[in-house]
Order: sequence, then C-alpha cells, then structure tokens
Amino acid sequence: MSQAADRPLDRHDIKTLLLAALGGALEFYDFIIFVFFAITIGKLFFPPETADWVAQMQTFGLFAAGYLARPVGGVVMAHFGDRIGRKKMFTLSVFLMALPTLGMGLLPTYQQIGVLAPVLLLGLRLLQGAAIGGEVPGAWVFVAEHVPERRVGLACSVLTAGLTLGIMLGSSVAALINISLSADEILAWGWRIPFLLGGVFGLLAVWLRRWLEETPVFEAMRQRKALSRELPVKTVIRDHWRSVLQSMLLTWTLTAAIVVVVLLSPTLLQKMFAIPAPLALQANSLATLCLTIGCVLYGAASDRYGASRVLALGSLALLGSIYLLYLGQQHALPLFATYALTGFCVSIVGVIPSVIVRAFPAPVRFSGLSLSYNLAYAIFGGLTPLIVSLLLKASPLLAPAHYVGVLSLVCLVLAGLRLPRPATAVTAT
Repeated sequence: MSQAADRPLDRHDIKTLLLAALGGALEFYDFIIFVFFAITIGKLFFPPETADWVAQMQTFGLFAAGYLARPVGGVVMAHFGDRIGRKKMFTLSVFLMALPTLGMGLLPTYQQIGVLAPVLLLGLRLLQGAAIGGEVPGAWVFVAEHVPERRVGLACSVLTAGLTLGIMLGSSVAALINISLSADEILAWGWRIPFLLGGVFGLLAVWLRRWLEETPVFEAMRQRKALSRELPVKTVIRDHWRSVLQSMLLTWTLTAAIVVVVLLSPTLLQKMFAIPAPLALQANSLATLCLTIGCVLYGAASDRYGASRVLALGSLALLGSIYLLYLGQQHALPLFATYALTGFCVSIVGVIPSVIVRAFPAPVRFSGLSLSYNLAYAIFGGLTPLIVSLLLKASPLLAPAHYVGVLSLVCLVLAGLRLPRPATAVTAT
C-alpha cells in the first residue's frame, strides 16, 4: 500500500482535492455553457427560415458531437496518462478546452459567413469533446490515487461536486445574462460573453494545476518499473471487459441524470410548460447547488456504508423525484422546491466514479476508466438530447421523466448485484 488506508485526510490531501475540484469546475463550465444557449445558437448558426424544432434538433446534434469526440480524446490522453504520468495529461486537457471555448466566443454567425459558421462551430465542439474526454476520467484517477483507500468515495465525490459546480456556474452566468440583457441584445452580442469568460476560466485552471503533484501510486509504479508494457487499452479490453461493461452501464445512469435533469431541463421546462427563461435558469442554479452538496454527502456515505447500499437507495430517490418534477409542473407544484429536491437526488452520481475507479488495477486504471466512461457518454450522453426530443412526440409531458426513470432502475439492478470489488485497492500498486 502506498498510504495507510485508515488515516484521515491531511492538509496535502485537502489541497489536492480543492485545487483539482476548482480546476474541474472551470473546465466543465467551458464544456456545458453551450447547452444553456442552445436556443440562441440555433437561431444564429442556422438559416433563418429553419423551423424552430429543426434548429433545436440541429443544435442538440452539435451538442452531441462533443460527446462523440470524447472517446478519442479520452483514450489518447489516458494512454499517455498510464505511461508518462497523470499530472501532465490532467494539465493538458484543461488547456485544450480553453482554446476552442474562446474561439466560440469569437466565431462569426450564419448571417456573416453562411454555412461555414455551423461547420466551424462543429469543429470547435469536437475539440472540446476531446479535451473533456481526458479531463474527467483523469481527474477521478488523480484524486483517488492521492487519498487513503477508505476516503476514495469522498475524494471522487468532491471532484464530481467540483464538476457540478462548473454546471452551476454556467447556469448562473446564463441566468444573469438573461436577466441583465434583452432578447435582442443577447442575440446581437450577449451570447458571446459566457464563451469568452470560459476561455479565461480555462487559462486560470491551467495556472491552478501547476501547484499539483504527481500521484503517489504512479510514482511508485514508475520506480518499480511496473507501468503497463503494452497498449493499456489493449490490456483493458482483453482482461477487464466485464469491468468495462459494468462501468458503461453505471455511466449511462450518470448521463441520464446529469444531461436530462441539469442540462436539458431548463430548456425543456420553458418549452413544455411556458416557464420564463430567467425563472427556469434560477431554479436550475438552485438544483445544481443541491446536487453539488449532495455529491459530497453521498460520497462520504458510500465510504461508510458501502457503494451498493447507497446506490440502491439513491436510485429509488432519483426515480421518485424526477416524476415529481415533471408531474409537479402539470399540477402547479412549486418549481424551485421540486427542482431542488430532484437536484439533490441526482447527486447519487457522486458515488459512481469511485465504483468505476475501483474496477481497474493501477497500471491501466486511467485507460480502463476513460474507455468505459467516454464510450458510454458518447453513445448515451451524446444521443440523450436527440432521444428525449423524439420521445416528446410520444409523451409530450413526461418523456424526460420516463428516460431518467428507466436508467434509475438500471442502476438499482446493478446495485443489487453488489458491485464486486477488484482484487487490488485503489492505492495499491
């Protein structure tokens, strides 16, 4: 063991967690701010005669493109993360995110350069996807390998809370812009502000990560010359495919909860129930705050009571809360209260990363987690907006709840299988 499994978190652990979480928040803001301006982007980057629902589908298609690029970027960065170091890839990913985000804020619209506008937007979105594909798995591996074994659940959930903090920051910036500017001002220039801010945030995150150190687990493997001697992803596919499948199913639940409840619901609530944009975004910010706090609580509970038990109870809570949110709007229940409760229940996703981290041994951990997580996100997360849009035709008022509800049941089944642990602990080399 590289560290005592039962020791409390020390000052160095806390510094690492806070810096990693803050950097992750700033980078995740860059990736998700796109969705909060989906309606505006649809009007600006596609022909003006395009029907609203077609423009929305096209915009969500661009949103999905970022997810489809994640496996490529994730596998490449994970390969080098397993071979030359976690920290180097952890820093590179945030730099690669800052540049395309800044580019989006400076991009000409369809009216200015025609069809080249959505093409360039697509290219920048693909670059964002490649960057986030290395960031999220790398961040979980990084913090898990820095803390004692019995604090891995808390560490991963704190990092996840940082990522959700980035979503909350995006939602808050979007709400502030919608409150401060008129619809015409947003269309004219206001939509650029959050992307330009994102570029600055990304560069700040690069600066923050210079204070982090390589993980003790990777350093121990390097000294013992125990690094993977073949392509890490090849080892993962050949020897750990069951862990890959389990991790992909868990990630599917995570994508359903985050993408539908946090990223899509502000837009869906506006269209389905005629809720004003500022009100929907303010409620979303409150829900994301509850999600951020809940992630830490769920992660700490998983260290104490076990991931299987916490996941099972959390899945049932998510199932009930998502229907309460959408049925509640049909029966005039308070939006802020129901959305906040649902946001807290979504925080069960804070437990999932620690389960996936434990599913792979240290020499191929980054590659195993990255392949599973990013492949699942590319398939399920990227297609979720399109699937929900199609389901709305069959169930105009409950399609989002049905989708999240089914995945809650999938997570419940996986928790019932007791989520077998690997032979090696996270901090063992």
